[in-house]
Amino acid sequence: MSTVNRRKFLKTAGAGGAAAAAAATTLAAPAIAQANPKITWRQQASWPKSLDTRYGAAELVGKRVSELTDGNFTIQTFAAGEIVGGLQVLDAVQNGTVECGHTAMYYYFGKDDAFVFGTCLPFGLNSRQHHAWMIHGGGLDMYNDFLKTYNVNMFMAGNTNCQMGGWFRKPLQTAEDLKGIKMRLGGFAGKVCSRVGMVPQQIAAGDIYPALEKGTIDGAEWVGPYDDEKLGFAKVAKFYHYPGWWEPNSVSGFITNLAKYNELPAHYKAAIQAATMEATVWEMSKYDAVNASALKRLVGAGTQLTPFTPEVMDTCYKAAYELYAEISAKNPAFKKLYDSHKAFQDDAYLWHQIADYTMDSYMIRYRNAQKT
Repeated sequence: MSTVNRRKFLKTAGAGGAAAAAAATTLAAPAIAQANPKITWRQQASWPKSLDTRYGAAELVGKRVSELTDGNFTIQTFAAGEIVGGLQVLDAVQNGTVECGHTAMYYYFGKDDAFVFGTCLPFGLNSRQHHAWMIHGGGLDMYNDFLKTYNVNMFMAGNTNCQMGGWFRKPLQTAEDLKGIKMRLGGFAGKVCSRVGMVPQQIAAGDIYPALEKGTIDGAEWVGPYDDEKLGFAKVAKFYHYPGWWEPNSVSGFITNLAKYNELPAHYKAAIQAATMEATVWEMSKYDAVNASALKRLVGAGTQLTPFTPEVMDTCYKAAYELYAEISAKNPAFKKLYDSHKAFQDDAYLWHQIADYTMDSYMIRYRNAQKT
């Protein structure tokens, strides 16, 4: 090829390459925009901002989703009452008032008792066991099959770990002491408490203190020392019971409107899945990090830390499992989840009593002996 022809060829090729690149850019821009649409969701939380761990987990989900999608998918978080009340989150997500919410699913047991399995079952699995059941034991898939009829789905997005048993003006030592006690108690566990003579009240976090202060209720529970200190319960009740048998763990559920979720690109769905898993670990570890120091402050200020007696625990345990049998006999959705949960629990404790329980028991005994 002559020098002249070579130059002509390179010039033509260069022009063609530039045109092709321009065409590719023109075609790629809309494709990229379509693959990464600008989407804004609103997340209604069941928590006030003052409860920085539960509300913080909700905020973390939105923050991380935005970071994982280069700011194209944003989730704005609203505290309880800013759009709807803390106990109306499911309805708001279901009907599309908001696209998503951060809540405790057992609040909605009035619609169906099976909702309890999205949070925890009284005398049920601890946090590690519950997550194992949900993720590896088929629990979450079964639960989301149940939620389809409500046009929502759920991801775990936090856990308080085992909670405390609540604040009372007088200690509860016998089964007889339970009778007539008006107590703020979250969700499904109220059914168990009713069977032993208590009068459960479902009250949102921000309204608990005034009810306890005015004597509208005789006792109240929320989560544990860190949150309870913030809510001020120690100022109006002296006796602090443990453990919270009704919440051996307590999942914070991130729920989405199912139709809206199904419209998302696959990588936006993946961002939600990753963000909620991170929020679960974050909330669990945060509570473990802050509860000990809060408990020391409460006890130092005069709180009487008192375990539930074996009589109280046994009475409530018996009532709980009688209730589960009755509900299972008439509610197929509850029975399906309960049977799976119970079988998993039997094996979970078989394992936990070998390693974790033995190790923890030794360390607690040894360290306490060293202090005396």
